[in-house]
Amino acid sequence: MPYDDSVPPTRRARPPIAAAALAALCLTTITGCGGSPDTADGAGAKASTSASASASAAPEASPTASLPQGPLTGRTVVIDPGHNPRNREHTKEINEQVDIGTGRKECDTTGTSTDDGYAEARFTLDVSHRLRELLQAQGARVLLTHDDDRPFGPCIDERARIGNEAKADAVVSVHADGSAVGNRGFHVILPAAVKGGGADTSKIVKSSADLGARIAGHFVRTTGSSPSNYIGGGTGLDTRDDLGGLNLSTVPKVFVECGNMRDPKDAALLTDARWRQKAAQGMADGIAAHLKG
Repeated sequence: MPYDDSVPPTRRARPPIAAAALAALCLTTITGCGGSPDTADGAGAKASTSASASASAAPEASPTASLPQGPLTGRTVVIDPGHNPRNREHTKEINEQVDIGTGRKECDTTGTSTDDGYAEARFTLDVSHRLRELLQAQGARVLLTHDDDRPFGPCIDERARIGNEAKADAVVSVHADGSAVGNRGFHVILPAAVKGGGADTSKIVKSSADLGARIAGHFVRTTGSSPSNYIGGGTGLDTRDDLGGLNLSTVPKVFVECGNMRDPKDAALLTDARWRQKAAQGMADGIAAHLKG
């Protein structure tokens, strides 16, 4: 599954601020939000209490002193590469249930892959590394929730906790979807207004919607890809209340589903290193636009 749990996506109304911001950004693009029909694109999870303790400590950020001065100096961004390449070897651990505030879900999932076997977990790490480099070049302090340095996970609750404890100005979870052939394009998942158990997104719904809309607009501009033709009603935005990584976040956070790995045309993009660099650039530009306000 491409998400941080196994529940299929459900279509929900998007916050008006997100739609308005995306519309404004699309007006400035060369191709517009319709994109090219041949260049569409589209797209986690973390450790349970016991699994967290046995895995590894929260990742360290790159030393601030070594970062260049730039427009994002003083800002912290957490990048969350979806899944883990070795989750398939730890099915028992990743199937353990964790608390997502409004219920319980699996610690993590294996993620999807292209028909040729290019794993989503490899894709997300590659794009996350590219995104980290672009943000650091602008002076941002960047943390990854993991960097292929753990046997599995982290679980969805720990992924959220890493961003919260870092007091991140923005968190982006990088994914690729695993939908039906013919379903193409990217979409950005926004947190719904959720309150229950340990979840309360009331303070981050508006800021997350702005972050997501800016990423979506810049993703269109930089990659030439179209918003999803199967989720989000052509906006590239989808709001969900069933993802632990979003429910448990106390800082602005979104998921970016960069494309559908099960569609041959999208898969051709996702497996292209040059396109992955464009995807990272689009996300970096959207994050920077959000942080600059």
